[in-house]
Amino acid sequence: MAQLKELSDLDLVRATSEAERELLVARFKRHQGQLENTAALKVIRRRVARLKTEQRAREVAGAMPKGAIERAHIVEARASRPVTSSEASSGGSGGGFLKGIVDKLTGPA
Repeated sequence: MAQLKELSDLDLVRATSEAERELLVARFKRHQGQLENTAALKVIRRRVARLKTEQRAREVAGAMPKGAIERAHIVEARASRPVTSSEASSGGSGGGFLKGIVDKLTGPA
C-alpha cells in the first residue's frame, strides 16, 4: 500500500488502466479456456480495486469530484502506453475486436 501512495496521479491512472486491460484480457482467456491460472483473476481484480481506492482517497483529500484524477490524466496515460503489435501493424488508428470494448471501459478518448 505504501508503494501506491508514492505514485504520481498520472502513474496511478496508468497503472489502473493497465490493470483493467489485463483483467479484460484474462477474462476473455478464461472464457475461451486459455487461462491456465484462474486465481490470477482474483489477484488482478484486487489490484484494480486497490488502485481505484487510492485514486478516490486522493480525490476526497483534495475535495475533488469522483473521477477527477482519471479525467485529468486519461489522455496523457493513453498517449504514453506502449503500442501493441496489432496497433503497429494496422497503423494504430484501426478498430480491432477489443478496441471498442476497451475504450468503453477506460473512458472517453
